[in-house]
Formats: sequence, C-alpha cells, structure tokens
Amino acid sequence: MSRTDDRERAQAGIEVVVLAPALVLVLACVWQAALAGWALTAAESASRAGARAAMVGRPATGAALAALPASMRPGATASQSDGRVIVTLRVPSIVPGFAPQISSSAPVVRQ
Repeated sequence: MSRTDDRERAQAGIEVVVLAPALVLVLACVWQAALAGWALTAAESASRAGARAAMVGRPATGAALAALPASMRPGATASQSDGRVIVTLRVPSIVPGFAPQISSSAPVVRQ
C-alpha cells in the first residue's frame, strides 16, 4: 500500500466524521418542520370543525378539541369569540425544552 492510499483513507474518514453530525442536524430540522406542518394542519382542521359545529348550534369548543389527533389534545385549547373559533396547541418537538405554540382560527358563518 502506498502512502497516498493511506492519506486518502484518512481524508475519507475525516469527511465522514465531519459530515455525519451535519447530516443528522439537517434531518432533525426537516423532521421538526414536518411536525410543525402537521400541527398547523391539525389546528386549522379543528378550528373549521368547531366553526361548523357552532354554525348548527352545537358547542364549538368540544367539536374543535374532538377533531384534533389524540396526541395533540393534551394542552390544547379551543375558544370562541368575536364570531371565530380559535384553536391553540403545542407543536410536538424532538428537541427537549422546545415547545412552540401555534393557533388557528376559523369564522363562524351564520346563515
């Protein structure tokens, strides 16, 4: 084996050591963004469900919370004010201590 082959192997090893943590960080960021998108979609769907319930005279907050996935219900709130149903929940997080909240609202249309 020549000295050049040894240097190339060492260079490849260093590249893997440097790039592996960067790749893990990028994957974690993509996963967290996907979780945030899922939470936003769930909040929007729940606020619309609450608005539909209020439109037919049923309790809006109960319908909104029932429309959320079970994993997002703890800590979620739903309220109705000024003709809107507002749903607020925490985004599931893969980073300990990082728990942003998002909210979505939908108008209650009376016919």
